Order: sequence, then C-alpha cells, then structure tokens
Amino acid sequence: MKVKFLFGAMVSCLLGASVWISGALAQTDPLPSWNDGANKQAIVEFVEAVTSEGGADFVAPGERIATFDNDGTLWVEHPMYTQLAFAFDRVKALAPDHPEWKTTQPFQAVLENDMEALGKAGEKGLMQIVAATHAGMSTDEFEKTVTDWIATAKHPKFDKPYTELVYQPMLELLAYLRANDFKTFIISGGGIEFMRPWTEEIYGIPPEQVVGSSIVTEYEVVDGIPTLMRTPKIAFVDDKAGKPVGILTHIGKRPLAAFGNSDGDYQMLQYTTAGSGKRLGMFVHHDDADREYAYDRDTHFGSLNKGLDDAPKEGWHIISMKDDWKQIFPE
Repeated sequence: MKVKFLFGAMVSCLLGASVWISGALAQTDPLPSWNDGANKQAIVEFVEAVTSEGGADFVAPGERIATFDNDGTLWVEHPMYTQLAFAFDRVKALAPDHPEWKTTQPFQAVLENDMEALGKAGEKGLMQIVAATHAGMSTDEFEKTVTDWIATAKHPKFDKPYTELVYQPMLELLAYLRANDFKTFIISGGGIEFMRPWTEEIYGIPPEQVVGSSIVTEYEVVDGIPTLMRTPKIAFVDDKAGKPVGILTHIGKRPLAAFGNSDGDYQMLQYTTAGSGKRLGMFVHHDDADREYAYDRDTHFGSLNKGLDDAPKEGWHIISMKDDWKQIFPE
C-alpha cells in the first residue's frame, strides 16, 4: 500500500512538472502563432545574433531598426487597399453636395460600384478621387474624418472592423523585436496622415515612426488660428524606389530588417539587406485562400512577381501564411 502511494505521488509530481514545463516553454516562445520551421528559426536566430553582446553580429540597441510595409504585411489588403475603401466611402458621403458626380467619371463608377469603369479610369481617375476626398481641409479635420471612419468601417468579406484584421503573427513579431530593443517603423505606400491616427493603437507604432506617401501641405492662418491645409498635389510617393528614400529622409539610418509582401517592397528589402553585417529580409506570401486570400503574381493589389523570383538569390525569406502561421487574426 505504501509503495502504491509513493508511486502515485511520484506520477502526480511528474505530471505536474510536465504541465509546468510545457507552460513555461509556451511563455518563453516569443512567436506562439508561428509554426516551427525555417522562417521562425530565421527570425529567432537573427534577433539572437544581433542582440548577443560580444558576438560577431552584435548591434547596439540604438542601431536596431526594423521596417514594415502595412497593407498586406500587417493587415488585410484585399479586395482593395483600406485607404481606397475609405476614399470610396467618402465619395458616397459627399455625393449629395456634388450632384454632377452622378454623371461624371470616375465618381459615377464609385457611386454605382462599377469596378470595371473604375479600372478604366486608371491612376488619373484614382488621383481625382483622392483629390476630392483627401484634400481641401485642414490636417486636423482629415484626422478626425479618418478616425471616425476607421472606428465604424467593416471589411466586406469578414464583416469585422479593419483594425481587427491585423495579422496576429506579425503583432507578435513587432512585440518580439521591441522587447529586444528594436525600433519598429511602418514604411508604406499608403497615406502617412491616413495611417498615423490609428497605428499606435493597433500596432504599438507611434505616429513619428510612420512613413508614407504624402500630399502637399501648406501653412495658413485661418480665422486667426495657425492651420495646416491639405492640397490635392502629391508631395511624395513612398512606394518601390521611394521606400529607401523615405527611410533615409525620415529615419536617417539603414534598417537591419525589413518585411513586406509585394514588389512595392522590393527596393526596401534590397536596400536593407545590402548593408553590412547580419540582415533579414522577408516577404509575406498570401497563399491561404481558406483563412484569408491567395494571390501573388496576378492581382491589382499586392502583386508579388520579382520578389518571388529573386528571393532565393537575394537571401530573402518567403513567409507562407498557410504553412508558417497557426492563426491569421487575433482571437
């Protein structure tokens, strides 16, 4: 009886220890939503290499910079960029004050949800829409408009707020890097003033660490109040070759790591990994039609062609949403 009791006690202790060890391991995993594999390993090994003081690849905390694209890298970009959905909603909201839009392209196409006509309008048509919905107001007015919209707008497929359609594995990656004294920046082709009102809340990235495309802003004194007014003129496009320029202009240092998902991020990864020492470049590949979307080469939003082809020779990693991520969105 005594032996049986001792054996039972020992088994209970071992089981308890096993549960404790499993819990401890789970707590120490910095990327719990990532499946074990080459990409997760590459991230962890990179971080350990550049943060191990005395090691050959050690980088001082002040030099640890990581840059992230936004659309398609940190949150959903299909069926269209979120900012484009915002612009379309603004056209519809402003339409009562512009009856001529009912018969004027590209506004007519937006009001009638005619995607074919919108496609034919091309870049010029989109610029007309941006000018009508993003300009002619102060920066404070625009920020409020964006904040109000992002609080209520929902994604057409998932029927959830856009701010809930961020990628859980990437949120963990951002947190992991910051826990290791990295400064994380958004480098996006999206509008800088469209993103800044909400990036800190959903990504933990403050406005001063957001780099994006911008329109010409002019200083005016309106009714005795110093005001910054938004004009319809493009000032800077933070896409493709513009991304390294934006990085230099706003950050002033070459990143150690860069993460994107499309050919619009190609030059950012190229510029980042061309630096000396340990570097990391990664593309998020949208290959999970069941949990999100599947697309790469043939798409109007987030096309990935050259990046897929050149990643092996450039030493860049392709993150498979289907194979590398246990879950896509926060639960």
